[in-house]
Amino acid sequence: MSSKISRRKFLETGAIAAAGLTVVPSSVLGKSMGYKAPSDKLNIAAVGVGGMGNSNLNQLQSENIIGLCDVDWKYSKRVFDKYPNAKKYYDYRKMYDELGKSIDGVVVATADHTHAIIAADAMTMGKHVYVQKPLTHSVYESRLLTKLAAKHKVATSMGNQGSSGPGVRQVIDWIRDGQIGEVTRVEAFTDRPIWPQGLMTPKKADKVPSTLNWDLFIGPANKRPFNEIYHPWNWRGWWDFGTGALGDMACHILHPVFKGLNLGYPTKVQGSSTMLLTDCAPNAQMVKYVFPQRDNLPKVAMPEVEVTWYDGGLTPMRPEGVPAGKNLNDQGGGVIFYGTKDILICGCYGVNPWLVSGRTPNSPKTQREVTLSHEMDWVRACKESPENRVETASPFSEAGPFNEMVVMGVLAVRLQALNQELHWDGENMKFTNIPSDATVRTIIEDGFKITDGHPTFDKTWTEPVNAIAYAEEMIKHTYKNGWKLPDMP
Repeated sequence: MSSKISRRKFLETGAIAAAGLTVVPSSVLGKSMGYKAPSDKLNIAAVGVGGMGNSNLNQLQSENIIGLCDVDWKYSKRVFDKYPNAKKYYDYRKMYDELGKSIDGVVVATADHTHAIIAADAMTMGKHVYVQKPLTHSVYESRLLTKLAAKHKVATSMGNQGSSGPGVRQVIDWIRDGQIGEVTRVEAFTDRPIWPQGLMTPKKADKVPSTLNWDLFIGPANKRPFNEIYHPWNWRGWWDFGTGALGDMACHILHPVFKGLNLGYPTKVQGSSTMLLTDCAPNAQMVKYVFPQRDNLPKVAMPEVEVTWYDGGLTPMRPEGVPAGKNLNDQGGGVIFYGTKDILICGCYGVNPWLVSGRTPNSPKTQREVTLSHEMDWVRACKESPENRVETASPFSEAGPFNEMVVMGVLAVRLQALNQELHWDGENMKFTNIPSDATVRTIIEDGFKITDGHPTFDKTWTEPVNAIAYAEEMIKHTYKNGWKLPDMP
């Protein structure tokens, strides 16, 4: 469309064409109306740039990177050097204060426990957000980001990049075409953790590096002395900061399950694991979710389904018909869909789906093809008006409820000492069958030693705490140290 066309002429003759556009050039509608032309560059600020944030920024170099924030300037130095024109910050709040009027979108790739507050503060300012997986650290935080995204009409995406890939689309197409029949059981696994887990809380405090702001890393979590075991990267295994292998990888591996089977809130859950310690995720765990019957699709019914998760080296039993010697771990994990007609298997990120029968169905395509990178598809959505926006492959309207499922599985593992299947009221974010007088306690130290040639344990336990209160705190964290989330819309 020529930029010389008059506004009146456009409005009179371009209504039909405009209905098919997702972006109307700002030269026509005017920047004052909030529209951004496709040729305009997005002004992006990033929080947490030393690790995955750097990978995200590598995909966003066509845009204007105007602000970089990280609590560790040594870890992030190579990224700061890569974008010399971007202003550097330790505290994202200061960056928002100083650059807020210029920022269009924010990339969040910090430790899990600070995803929610950084993204929520950005959305309440009207900024688009891209947040690394897991979307949040808790169920309540996921619900909050979902509702804030809807309220402020911003473009959103969780960083589960497989959702933009062809494998996920193929899985969904085959399921919706009825190629594997009704699915009543799914098993999924990852080869993670590949970071230390199953650890007792370190007793010694290390000197905080001069380039690290440890208080800002702690953020809304409980204060604790710095130890080199927590940072960088290994924070994933510590409950206050991360969500273990389940939170890290299920957002990749279970996405085709959640989307392909139209899952919502589970109704039942059970967890089990190797030794469960107070502060650190276990070495290996299993979680079984039960999802109720959903509305049938035109070509296939959606009955109640059990979804079982394995990590830490545990894997499902091999289905009959899978060739001997074939490794089902594809790029870090795998999924097995047991249908009444066939068995569908795919890898992590939904890659390389195949049917055990050997068939390759030619099913109708039902999903939008993403031709850009996962990050640049978010940029595309940011540049579209809310009224005409084509959502990303993992918008918070989907990623939020999905992430609730993932982190609720963490609760099942941490509540396993109750020795019962837990019933979940997803709408109200609470377990409904924990006895009012039930208590839980966890192991502080295992006290392992060899006595007269025999291995022994002299475990140190926490004091018993009310199980309902314990669960409620994990569902909705009490923010510490003066940090506060925006109110739920």
